[in-house]
Amino acid sequence: MASAVESETGSTLTIDDIRAAQERIAGEVVRTPTLESRTLSELTGAEVWLKFENHQFTASFKERGALNKLLQLTDEERKRGVIAASAGNHSQGVAFHGARLGIPVTIVMPQHTPAVKVRQTRDHGAEVVLHGERFDDAKARAFEIAADRGLVFVHPFDDREIAAGQGTAAIEMLEDAPEIDTLVVPIGGGGLISGMAVAAKAINPDIEVIGVEAELYPSTYAKLHGKEMPCEGDTLAEGIAVKQPGEFTFEIIRDYVDEILLVGEADLERAVSLLLQIEKTVVEGAGAAGFAAMLAHPDRFKGRKVGLILCGGNIDTHLLANVLLRDLARQGRLARLRVRIKDHPGALSKVAHVFEEQEANIIEVSHQRIFTKLPAKGLFTEIECETRDRAHLDRLIVALREEGYEVCEMELA
Repeated sequence: MASAVESETGSTLTIDDIRAAQERIAGEVVRTPTLESRTLSELTGAEVWLKFENHQFTASFKERGALNKLLQLTDEERKRGVIAASAGNHSQGVAFHGARLGIPVTIVMPQHTPAVKVRQTRDHGAEVVLHGERFDDAKARAFEIAADRGLVFVHPFDDREIAAGQGTAAIEMLEDAPEIDTLVVPIGGGGLISGMAVAAKAINPDIEVIGVEAELYPSTYAKLHGKEMPCEGDTLAEGIAVKQPGEFTFEIIRDYVDEILLVGEADLERAVSLLLQIEKTVVEGAGAAGFAAMLAHPDRFKGRKVGLILCGGNIDTHLLANVLLRDLARQGRLARLRVRIKDHPGALSKVAHVFEEQEANIIEVSHQRIFTKLPAKGLFTEIECETRDRAHLDRLIVALREEGYEVCEMELA
């Protein structure tokens, strides 16, 4: 394995660059803990270590690269100011450390960036411009503004100094847990995994580095395998919803990353929910992607000593609530049942009696008389209920059918 990656432009990234970044940013970013999770280890059959980058002040690893970049600007560049394009976490890192260093900051974000990320970026004193549907739209607009105002563009991933800063997370992980033999790292544009891969392979050439992308945005996976794959859709992991990987970072990924896995939305949702339930830690979709890969590909990691980086915790509270409720539904602890009943007095109370006998809690009841294929006097009622688990829900459905009711469960996608 080479000790450095050199791009077509002559830029390189080495372990020395990453160690220099570590020294440069020391004391200004949190040295987040790397802790073993007994419960996740039992759940997955692997030895699972978690690095809590969601404990950074801005709740994301992005501070590392942003600060490393800002500290290397000239006095004249600092005076002119900087601009960045980001789905959220990079923007907060640049805004926070820019304000701390007295550097004017402008951030361009996609229009549908979660409100929590927009608000927090503005709270750090940055000028926020909302533009476009995705990161690539925001980036194009940021380039235009940079040219008009003479601002320094701070790329969120395709930059040597940014990648070097992100790589400091791997050094810390392997200092705290040198037994880790597999790193699982989310991929958006590639800044995090490129920095971490160079650092990890320099420290332990035998370590495996596994990248993870959302199935809806397999940009690096597709490019690596020479495939044409669509990159579109609403993913929970909007922080890694990138249509085109970086050129510099892709070269590193190609040479240093052992495999890229894809994860679906259900696994991302489950990962966010389990990390909150088990580890009592809030992680956004992109931050949970590594754990989602372990859930989606369990045989790939059994028996391994796996390091996961929980790279961000900025998730909208309404979205988080939806994720948690949807996970309860997948577990069978929350359900919506459609029951066909007769449209006459007392019919609903008889159905409710079955729920009572089965000790299931009714949360909400709604009737459908109009938009149905039933006869005019036919009636569907939808009952949202709480049960203890899937087995309890199955017993409830059987009991309803034994009483002569036609029942179907409203399922999630």
